[in-house]
Amino acid sequence: MRLQDEPDLPPQINIVPMIDVIFAILTFFIMSTLFLTRSEGLPVNLPKATSAKQQQIPTKITITVDEKGLVSLNRKPTTIDALTEQVRNLVGANPEALVIINADEKIGHGQVVAVMDRVRQVQGAKLAIATQKP
Repeated sequence: MRLQDEPDLPPQINIVPMIDVIFAILTFFIMSTLFLTRSEGLPVNLPKATSAKQQQIPTKITITVDEKGLVSLNRKPTTIDALTEQVRNLVGANPEALVIINADEKIGHGQVVAVMDRVRQVQGAKLAIATQKP
């Protein structure tokens, strides 16, 4: 018995699977761009300043002082005593090098001044303090 009595249905394109694939690709790109943010220092709670400005400097050296008072230079733990020589080695002969201090807002003023004093002993080092807008 032949089934010639049934009418031929025209071919159709089902777009539901295509929409699912498009959304999966879109989700992938959104999630991957979230990981492209670049953090120079370790995560700390920066103090707020209304006059904060973003600086575009080619060479950045980041010193982080966390809430426990631990000091890191470019994400590597160090001590305040060794800071001057390490910054001097990183700055070298580059006059465009900027040393950014990321100090937690809970850290005492004295420790931040001690770090600033060590950085200022390096000839040609430009100093900046990281803040965030309120």
